[in-house]
Amino acid sequence: MLTLKLITEETEKVIKGLEKKNFKGAAEAVEKAIAIDKERRDAQTQLDATLAESKKYAAEIGKLMKQGMKDEADAAKAEVAKLKAKAAELEQKKAEAETQLTAHLCTMPNIPYDEVPEGHCAEDNWVVKSNLKECVEGVDTVGNWNCNPANDEAKLPHWELAKKYNLIDFDLGVKITGAGFPVYTGKGAQLQRALINFFLSEANKAGYTEIMPPTVVNQASGYGTGQLPDKEGQMYHCEIDDLYLIPTAEVPVTNIYRDVILDEKDLPIKNCAYTQCFRREAGSYGKDVRGLNRLHEFSKIEIVRIDTPEHSAESHKEMLAHVEGLLQKLELPYRILRLCGGDQSFTSAICYDFEVYSEAQGRWLEVSSVSNFDTYQANRLKCRYRNADKKVQLCHTLNGSALALPRIVASILENFQTEKGIRMPKALVPFTGFEYID
Repeated sequence: MLTLKLITEETEKVIKGLEKKNFKGAAEAVEKAIAIDKERRDAQTQLDATLAESKKYAAEIGKLMKQGMKDEADAAKAEVAKLKAKAAELEQKKAEAETQLTAHLCTMPNIPYDEVPEGHCAEDNWVVKSNLKECVEGVDTVGNWNCNPANDEAKLPHWELAKKYNLIDFDLGVKITGAGFPVYTGKGAQLQRALINFFLSEANKAGYTEIMPPTVVNQASGYGTGQLPDKEGQMYHCEIDDLYLIPTAEVPVTNIYRDVILDEKDLPIKNCAYTQCFRREAGSYGKDVRGLNRLHEFSKIEIVRIDTPEHSAESHKEMLAHVEGLLQKLELPYRILRLCGGDQSFTSAICYDFEVYSEAQGRWLEVSSVSNFDTYQANRLKCRYRNADKKVQLCHTLNGSALALPRIVASILENFQTEKGIRMPKALVPFTGFEYID
């Protein structure tokens, strides 16, 4: 969540940032936060004064008793009792203000960086790069880019290819669980495993330490990374145990550093993790969710960094280069978008999306989001570091998909169709053990 220091010292910046994220009532929300904090601070000031006065009276009681001034001592005791009762009321008032302030701050999203473009939705995102020549030439660096690569000939969509080559059984998934839970078989399952191992191998080469975390988390973990209380409707909830199935490995991996003070010399910390991910995707329907386009359970490799404020921008660039390198090695058509304020997540300060082109569907499919959260998550997590001057301050947290599998699989199937079968990208062959799906 936003820090009170930022809100009180850079009020106008916060209001403008919230407005860039299309947060309604930005000025009112900031004013309310400042007002609640004033109540808290006033209660603390009164509490300190009351406790000091009570201590002063308590010190006098012994002296009065020694001097035989029992009535005066009894009067002092009565005053101490009143002051203790007042202190208890002020303590409660302060605690209520703190609770109210935290709850209010949780309703306010992170503010975007200056380089984040203005906008309300996906149509306002900026395309900053593509590996498609005909589209690179059409890039508008200050606005939208609507050029799509043309299909030379009609090609089968991945759900038909999956059936043709016995790779994925969507109907069996419905039988076992429900829609959005496919069953991978034969070379479809081998392709999944190959991609997981390829992505983990590349992350290892880039210096990421692999983590194998739980796929269920408690409320504190969901709160720490900002999924709660914002996205509980999109998460699968185990009500009896009050645990949540993770929507991404970002949640358990980042929470490793909850309530931890790190040493600056150990930063940046670089972790990666392969997990199954679970998302209810409530309200999703239509052609955009057909096949592998939008699932309730899917495999994903996540990269997470914990860094200093001074170096986090460089870390973000390195993460973007890592994800782009994966798509280049997979020989896929891709583009990179800088998301506008209105299309960013609740917690991110800046985010870039990677999309691959679906040849058969004639549209772009998101496969990765790489975000810098600044101190927003760290403030909730109490993730801090101690610098060379022994000063303790908040870390920056970053994460990205590297990569999510379903749409990568869809893009490979659709883009590499040949008369011989579906060709595997050269970089993937050592992991699949085969060059073609036929």
